Amino acid sequence: MTRPGFVHQALSYASDDAFLAGTAGFVRDGLAADDVVLAVVAGRNITLLRDALGGAARNVEFIDAQDWYHYPSRTLGQYHDYCTERDEGGTRRVRVIGEPVWTGRTTVETREWIRYESLVNAAFADSGHWIVCPYDARTLPAEILDTVRCTHPEVTSGADAPGPSGRYTEPAEFYAECSEAAEGPLAASGTPRTIAFIRGESVAARLAVAEYARRCGIAEDRARDMVAAVHEAVANAVRFGGGGGVLRLSSDADWVVCEVADGGGGRSLPSLHTTGFLGRLPPDPRAAKGHGLWVVQQLSDLVTEDFGTDGVVLRLHFRR
Repeated sequence: MTRPGFVHQALSYASDDAFLAGTAGFVRDGLAADDVVLAVVAGRNITLLRDALGGAARNVEFIDAQDWYHYPSRTLGQYHDYCTERDEGGTRRVRVIGEPVWTGRTTVETREWIRYESLVNAAFADSGHWIVCPYDARTLPAEILDTVRCTHPEVTSGADAPGPSGRYTEPAEFYAECSEAAEGPLAASGTPRTIAFIRGESVAARLAVAEYARRCGIAEDRARDMVAAVHEAVANAVRFGGGGGVLRLSSDADWVVCEVADGGGGRSLPSLHTTGFLGRLPPDPRAAKGHGLWVVQQLSDLVTEDFGTDGVVLRLHFRR
């Protein structure tokens, strides 16, 4: 079976047979239509699917989900790059089976992965690609399974044909809901180091990040990423947030957090929920601007934000 336009479906499976019922035929249909097929799933599901496909498996690219689903924005960037490189200028469909990794996530990380599943709809809305996201109903917590119908327009259990979720929420609305429910930074130990910055005098912020990264034992290449990410966040705060702001640096045993708070600059803050998703979507490579916050997302391990009456706070998280 083939369909026009972008398709995003959730497969909530409760058995190995249900997993195969929701994926094997999807792959065979894609190969018959000369689609590119990528399966990013749990290791044991790679074995199941390969065995079910037989010789056809050689035409499918398999990747263990543990090697792909590291951080939400980078994973979205990987999928975007993969599809762009293979869709032959938008003339060839890419089919993806993408199974997120939920184990070992903190509450904040889990929320960001849930938001990622919603943002997929916005990132690929103008494409003709087809993504099926398996969820193992035998092991995943109810709070994760409950979000599936909000983040996927269509759902299936494997035993039945995909149908409307009935609770699908548009990405802009879901993004705003996640922002309203956001918690504080992952790292909040001790008193943060605070550095003020203004237009034309932001070098102190970069120097402070570099020194703080050294103190925290961050590897040199990741320290450069931290400095570059903070530079972009500070530049954005200066340009759009009133000409200045404050950088706060904190850490714990697992994370270093660089918090960039601007002064608002008279912006209509609610509009930020729906305008560009604060750099979470891949920008048009031909655009002259609009790349800064996407760079921040790609260089950081996790980015969260707070929308307040006085401005926006971006928190850039880096694993130690």
